[in-house]
Amino acid sequence: MKLHTITKILILKTFKHLLFWSVVLLFFTYFFSAGSSNFKDTLMFSAFLMPTTIATTYVSIYKLIPDYLITKRYVLFTLYSVYTLIISLYLIMVSIFFSLIYLSNFEFDQMNPITRNIILVTSSVYLVVILVSAFKLLQLNLKSNKKTAILESKILETQLKLKEQELNYLKMQIHPHFLFNTLNTMYGSALKKADETPEMILKLSNLLDYLLYQVDKPSVSLEDEINHIEDYISLEKMRFNDTLRIHFTKKIESRSITVAPMLFIPFVENSFKHGTLQNGVLDINLSIIATNNLIEFKLSNSSLNHDNKTFGIGLENIKKRLNLLYPNRHTLQISNLKSKFTVSLKINLNSTLKDE
Repeated sequence: MKLHTITKILILKTFKHLLFWSVVLLFFTYFFSAGSSNFKDTLMFSAFLMPTTIATTYVSIYKLIPDYLITKRYVLFTLYSVYTLIISLYLIMVSIFFSLIYLSNFEFDQMNPITRNIILVTSSVYLVVILVSAFKLLQLNLKSNKKTAILESKILETQLKLKEQELNYLKMQIHPHFLFNTLNTMYGSALKKADETPEMILKLSNLLDYLLYQVDKPSVSLEDEINHIEDYISLEKMRFNDTLRIHFTKKIESRSITVAPMLFIPFVENSFKHGTLQNGVLDINLSIIATNNLIEFKLSNSSLNHDNKTFGIGLENIKKRLNLLYPNRHTLQISNLKSKFTVSLKINLNSTLKDE
């Protein structure tokens, strides 16, 4: 801040203080002049009280309140407030006594009726102190609330950035994982010199297009996500041939339904990667039913009760993504029984989803 600006602020602040204390002086003069016709003596008596009033007020607003009350040092605040009260009372008495000497020549009966009332004089001084202190306290409280609001805003902004970075990190983990599995499937097909290899390459091209241009969006249409899953299933069908029996049910109420990209594919991947052939066949049942309010995803595959840890990073990543993208708006149930692995995911698109 430039020196000129600082000087200008100080001058403005000094002017405000002088104006305020001038108003207080007029208030004292008007208040103490009741029952007296000697305006000059009343003005002089008010002037005697001003140093005590000003000093007590500034001690309160610049020391007691900010240093002890706001910082919750209540014992010291009480102690120093008592000290301030005692000293200020003494100075008020000195002012009254001085007015008795200087203005009334030790003639108590000649004093202004109100100035002889110690309670009224003291109350008028502390009325100013209390009002100014209350204003200062309100000002500090508003300033503190503003700082708190700014701090909370910065914290929220930081949290959002961290969540965004975490989501990007999870996506970076999912993509190589997905591509590795898909390329492994194509490699096996190429070794066999299968006629389906060109079609597999075309499917993979569609999948890569989805990964490169759709997955970075916050949401995609549920239809696009399902098409992506169907392309992946088509690739796996070519790999498994007659050893795969899959049943895919889908029912979408509206084309406007959207979902986070790559949300369901890790479950589908795991069903192929960790599913177990029983009687020479891998059984997979997949169902996606969606309304404008709710998406229900169900998946089951034949399994041999593997430890959940063997399912790789896919499932752990999807759990983290769900917590970040749909907090308190989803339920995920994973069951790993003796011969079947099942996943049930419900996502509420509008509000908090209650556990059933």
